[in-house]
Amino acid sequence: MNTKKIGFIGGGNMASSLINGLIASGHSPDQLWVSDTNQEILDALVANLKINVSVNNNDIVNQVDVVVLAVKPQILHAVAEQVADGIRKRKLLVVSIAAGVSQESLAEWLGEEVAIVRCMPNTPALVRTGATALYASDKVSDEQKDLAEKILRSVGISLWVDHESELDAVTAVSGSGPAYYFLLMEAMEQAALELGLAEHTARLLIQQTALGAAKIALEADETPGQLRQRVTSPGGTTEQALKIFEQGSFTQLVSKALHAARDRSIEISKELGEK
Repeated sequence: MNTKKIGFIGGGNMASSLINGLIASGHSPDQLWVSDTNQEILDALVANLKINVSVNNNDIVNQVDVVVLAVKPQILHAVAEQVADGIRKRKLLVVSIAAGVSQESLAEWLGEEVAIVRCMPNTPALVRTGATALYASDKVSDEQKDLAEKILRSVGISLWVDHESELDAVTAVSGSGPAYYFLLMEAMEQAALELGLAEHTARLLIQQTALGAAKIALEADETPGQLRQRVTSPGGTTEQALKIFEQGSFTQLVSKALHAARDRSIEISKELGEK
């Protein structure tokens, strides 16, 4: 892994996070390349991380073993067609972290013979606590799958799905998921202020509680339902609060929200594929 040359087309936040994660896990900056049209981004990457940079995407393709497509989905078609010849000629693995762009579209733009892995990371990757799902085309070898997984694992957990359609569900669950937790935290903070707590006190208590609950859930063998029951005393304050949530159809509302997010992911994939 650490001997592989990895190139990023697009030097934004997610690419920067992956690069930081790779370096922290032992990958040499000399083996990392980034291209971007923004010279300021490139200058900052060189100054902070001492990696190789270029404003020319094909400079990257000609140097590396794997290309990570980290540009906005709306411009991926143009970028892919620009580098397709070099990728096919050098038989490179392509890892796409562009949301909504299907395997079919990528293969059409890059070439049917190209080994492509689609990934759905989420924003906690920015602080190396990301959750990423990956899907590989039938052109991807076991060695290439291992390489793609290790790249994404540098910023959190990574796991494979068997069907590309599952990535739409992943988008609804973990891709958009951080916003759901932020919404709950925002609502809790507002209620805490109404209860008389100072803003700083309320925010810190809520943030630490969210962190602690997530840590317990990750480390416990029990289901979330079992954990909830374990901290809910009969007739106590927690039970009273949970009753109010359920009276408002909390569970059904969450289900409806995630279905809507999944359906929109499918729509966006169709829209991007037509471009």
